[in-house]
Amino acid sequence: MPISHSRTGVASVCAAALTFSGLVVTGMLAAQPAAAADPADYQNIRINEVTSSNNDTVELYNAGSTALSVSGWKMSDDSFSPQSFSLSSSTIPAGGFVTFNSPKGLGDSDKLVIYTADGTVVDRVEWATNAAKPAMARCGGDGTGAWVTTTVATTFGAANAAGCPSSLPAASRVRINEVTSDGADTVELYNGGTSAVSIGSWKYVDGDTGHSPVSVSSSSPSATSIPAGGYVTFSSTLGLGDNDSVLLVDGNGSTIDSVTWATDGAKPSDERCANGTGWFRTAVTATPGSANSCSGSGGGGGGQTGQLLGGGGSLTSGCTPEAPGGTGATPAGTLAWPGGLDVTIADNVCAFTTSTGPEGRDVSGLAFDPANPSVLWAAKNKNWLYKLVKSGGKWVPDASWSATGKQIRFAGGSGQPDAEGLTVGGNGHLYVTSERDNSNNTVPKDTIMEFDPAATGSTLTPVHQWDMTSQFPQLNTGSKDDANLGFEGVGHVPDSWLTANGWVDPLTGAAYNPANYPLHGSGLFFAGLEWDGSLHVYGLNSDGTFLTFGTIATGKASVMDVTFDAGTQRIIATCDNTCGETHTLMKVNAAGAIVPDVTYTNPAVMPADNLEGFAIAPTSTCANGFREAVWSDDGIYGFGSGSSSYGHALYSGTFPC
Repeated sequence: MPISHSRTGVASVCAAALTFSGLVVTGMLAAQPAAAADPADYQNIRINEVTSSNNDTVELYNAGSTALSVSGWKMSDDSFSPQSFSLSSSTIPAGGFVTFNSPKGLGDSDKLVIYTADGTVVDRVEWATNAAKPAMARCGGDGTGAWVTTTVATTFGAANAAGCPSSLPAASRVRINEVTSDGADTVELYNGGTSAVSIGSWKYVDGDTGHSPVSVSSSSPSATSIPAGGYVTFSSTLGLGDNDSVLLVDGNGSTIDSVTWATDGAKPSDERCANGTGWFRTAVTATPGSANSCSGSGGGGGGQTGQLLGGGGSLTSGCTPEAPGGTGATPAGTLAWPGGLDVTIADNVCAFTTSTGPEGRDVSGLAFDPANPSVLWAAKNKNWLYKLVKSGGKWVPDASWSATGKQIRFAGGSGQPDAEGLTVGGNGHLYVTSERDNSNNTVPKDTIMEFDPAATGSTLTPVHQWDMTSQFPQLNTGSKDDANLGFEGVGHVPDSWLTANGWVDPLTGAAYNPANYPLHGSGLFFAGLEWDGSLHVYGLNSDGTFLTFGTIATGKASVMDVTFDAGTQRIIATCDNTCGETHTLMKVNAAGAIVPDVTYTNPAVMPADNLEGFAIAPTSTCANGFREAVWSDDGIYGFGSGSSSYGHALYSGTFPC
C-alpha cells in the first residue's frame, strides 16, 4: 500500500497552491482527488476569515483528511438569497483553503451563511459595524478558533496566526461546548478563560436562516454570566434537529462560536474534545453542565473517525515484529488526542535492522532538533543512533550522516548501551539514557551519555557519561527484567522555563537560580524511570559530576519518554500501552512544584503497542494550525494475524500549534 499523507499541518509536507480567476486553493496536497460531499463531512468545511472591505473576500478551510467537492454550494448575506460562488475549481484539499469574492458584496454590519447544494447550512458568521475590517478571522486555531477582528493585513489562503492579535478578549474564551438534538435540545457554553464573562445580552439561532436570534437569558433566566472555568446550559426554544446548527452571537451581533452537525451527529450529544478547545465529535454520553466525556468515536461537527494510512510492503528476512506486553488501563480523566485523527506510517519497511538488532525492533527515544526541525533523532535500544530526514513523506536515515545509523558505546568504547531515551541539549549535543549494558543485561546501568553529533566515524563514544545506578537498588536483583525498568526517557528542560515559571529548587527551598550551579549548562535533565513512572531531575556538570534535584511524580504507572515542548510550555511524560498510550503534560503550579496538568490519549486509530518514543515538532514548523507529532514502535507495527508483512517503527500525526 503506498504511503498517504494525513491531515493538516504535517510540517514536512510543502503547501501546494493553484491560482484561478477569483479563487486561490492552498493546502497540503492541492492535486488530491475530491471526495463526494458526504453530509458527515460538511462540518469539516468552516468559514475561516472574511472581510467587508475592498473585495469582500471569504476564506473557507477544510479541516478534514480528504479533499471535498463543494460543487453547487452557495452563500448568502443579510439581504440577499443564496447565490452561487464564482469558482474555477470546486475542490478544497485536505487541510487547505479556498478564497473567493462575495457575489453580492458584504456590508459593515452583516452576516454570511454557507450552504451545500441541497440547501443545508454548513457554517455561518455575523459581525457588527466595522468588525470585519480589515477582517474577522478565527484565532487560536484554523477552523476552531474564536472569531476576532484582525489587527494587521489579511491572511487569505494561509493560516490565520499572522493576522491575529497577541491577546484575545475574554469573551473569545467562551465556546459552544456541547449540544443535543435528542428532544432536550440542550446547548452548553463553557468559559475556558480566567475571568467571568457577562452573557446577558447574547443570543443564539439554529440552522434555519428564517429564524431570528433568541436571547440566551430568555431560554435560561439565570444565564447572565459564565464564571471562569464554568458552564451555562439552556434548552433551545427553536428546537434542534438533524443536519442542524447553533450560532452564538454577542450583544453587538458578532459571532462568538458556531457548530454544525449531520444526521444523528448530536444524539445523544455533539461535544468538543478536548473540553472547550477541540473539534466536535458525537458522544456516547451527554454531560451538560460538566466536562465532556469524549467517549465517542468521532463524526460530529468537524470530527471524524481517523485512519491509519500507509504500511505494507514485503517482509525482509529477519525483520520480525514483537508482540506488545504490559498492557494496562488508561488513567481516569484522560482526554482524547487534541490533534488530527489520521495517522501515517512514516518509515520504510524494516528500516532499522542492524548488526546487533537484525530483527529491526527496539526503536525508542525520539527528539526533534531545535536548531534544525527538519531533523529527527532516534535511538535504538541495542546501541544505535539515527539522524532522520524527510524524503517522500517518510522519515529516513540521513545518508550524509550515516545511511545505516551510528553505533554508540559507553565511555572508553566498551559495551552495548541499552539506549532508550534521547534529547538534544542546549549545546546541540545528544543526551542518551541507558538502563543496562546489553552485553550483560542482568545488571542495571542507569546512565546518561553525552554525544557530539558532529563527531566523525561510524561509532560514537560519550563526551561525558554520568552513572546514577546506585540511586536505584530496587533494580539490581539479578533479573534482566528488573534491570530493564530503569531510565527509559530523558528531556532537557531549559533554565529559562524553570525560572520564568517560579520552580522552587528542592536543594535550597527557594526559587531556582541557575547561577548557583555554574557547571550545569543551560538547563536540567529530567529522566523518566520505567519502574514507577517517576521523573528524576539532574544537573549534568561539565566536569563529569552531577547534581540530583529530587523526584517528581507523574501520576502514571510508568514513563517511556520525556520531552520539553516549547509550544505548550510543558514537560511531557509519555507512557505506552502500560498506561493506555497516554501523554501527561506537566506544569509548575502556584507553589512552585512541577505537577501533572492534563493527560491525552494517542489518536484512536493507533495500535496498543509498546510505543516508547514521542516527539512534537517545534512551533516554527506550524502549518494550518498544526505541527507534526511522531511516535516510535519498540516492537514494529504489524504483529498478529493478517499483518505480518509489516515492519514499521514510526508513525506521524498532527498536534495543535
